[in-house]
Amino acid sequence: MYSPQPSIIATPSGLKIATYAWGGEGEPILLAHPTGFHGRVWAPVVPYLLDAGHAVYSFDFRGHGDSDHSPNGYAWSNFGDDITAVADHLELAGHDKLIAAGHSKGGASILLAELSRPGIFKNVWAFEPIVFPGGKSPFPAGNDPLANGALRRRNEWVSPQAAYESYSSKPPMNSMTPASLHAYVDHGFRDRGDGVYELKCAPQDEAQMYRNGPANGIFERLSEIQSNVHVHVGADSFSITPKLGVAIVEQIKNASLTVWDGNGHFGPQEDPARAARSILAVR
Repeated sequence: MYSPQPSIIATPSGLKIATYAWGGEGEPILLAHPTGFHGRVWAPVVPYLLDAGHAVYSFDFRGHGDSDHSPNGYAWSNFGDDITAVADHLELAGHDKLIAAGHSKGGASILLAELSRPGIFKNVWAFEPIVFPGGKSPFPAGNDPLANGALRRRNEWVSPQAAYESYSSKPPMNSMTPASLHAYVDHGFRDRGDGVYELKCAPQDEAQMYRNGPANGIFERLSEIQSNVHVHVGADSFSITPKLGVAIVEQIKNASLTVWDGNGHFGPQEDPARAARSILAVR
C-alpha cells in the first residue's frame, strides 16, 4: 500500500510536524487522524479521494508519528494549533473548496482551529469529534478506560508484524480492515535500535491526551462556528454516541448528522470506502 514519506514543517513555536502529500491536483482535502494514530492511517481512504480528482494531504499531530513530542504536555488547544500551522504552510487556510476531514481528536482539532481563527475551515467533515457538554468526561474520575487502556498498552515488540498479529486477534482493533490495521502498524512503530520496536505515540502521552480531551471547551462554543459541519457517528459507538451527535449538531448553525449503522468509533478504519464517499459528499 502506497504511503508518502514525511515532509517536516515547523510550527510558530518551533515544534516540528510531519506532513504528507498524497498527490492529486484538484480541490484539496486535509485529513486529521485520531489520538494514538498518525497521518498515514488514512492510506485505505486516500485512493478513493484521488480517483475523484482531489489533492490530498495529511499530517501527524504532535506526539504522534514522525512529529515532535510536546515539551509542555498535551492541552488540546495545541492540536488546533498544529492543524492551523499545517493549513497555513500548505496554503489551504480559508480555501473555499477545502474539505477539512477529521476523525475523533482530528475532528475536534479542526473545530478548535476554526474557533481560534474563524473562516480557516469552511467545510468540515468530522467522524465522532471529541466534544462533551460541560467539559466533563463521561467516566468517573480516575476511571477513564481509554487513558487506563493506553497506560496498559504493550510498548515493546519484536516486529511490527508481531503487533499486527496481536491487534488483529482481539478488540478493539480487530474491527479494522486488514489494510487499515496495516496502515496503522506499518507507520506507528519505530525501531529503537536494539531489536525492539516501540510505539511512536508513547502510552503515557496517549493517556494524557485522553484525560485532557473532555475539557477542550468546544461544546459551549459550538454556536460560534459558521462552517458547514458534517458530523458522522457510529451507531454502535460508546465514545460519541448518536444521542451526543444530535446534541452537537443542534448547537451549530450549519450542521448535519449521519449515523453509520454497523460501525463503532473506528468507522473510517472499519469501512474506508464509506468514509471516502461521505467526505466527497461534503459541500
